Amino acid sequence: MVSTKPYLIRAIYEWCVDQGFTPYLAVQVDKHTHVPSGYVHEGQILLNIGPEATHQLKIDNELVTFQARFNGVAHQIVAPINNVIAIYARENGQGMAFEISGALENSPAGTAPDSAVAGTEPPDESPPPPSPPRGSHLKVIK
Repeated sequence: MVSTKPYLIRAIYEWCVDQGFTPYLAVQVDKHTHVPSGYVHEGQILLNIGPEATHQLKIDNELVTFQARFNGVAHQIVAPINNVIAIYARENGQGMAFEISGALENSPAGTAPDSAVAGTEPPDESPPPPSPPRGSHLKVIK
């Protein structure tokens, strides 16, 4: 049976875009995640997946893929659905958090893929988005 997780991610993404909010995706980085390593913090990366920030965004049942610019340099981003920790609106923190599968919990934190670009600096354009509020009405879905 196919997980409900990719469907929920797509639904929250659509809701964010329809409301004029900026959808953010929090992703656990491991050897299957292809992101610029200079933006990985404590084994995780926060990605703006809004229409203005991405090109060719595809959220299918296995992967989230798109092209994005980091500090002016284009990168192909690949994140397995199983690695998605949360999707939420930057403006108000509303969204959904997910449990990480057991295999990811046991992987070393901060591990970046060999194909990641090292030595890039995070952009100074805007402050980091707020973390999703603690104690919210959101429920963890397995």
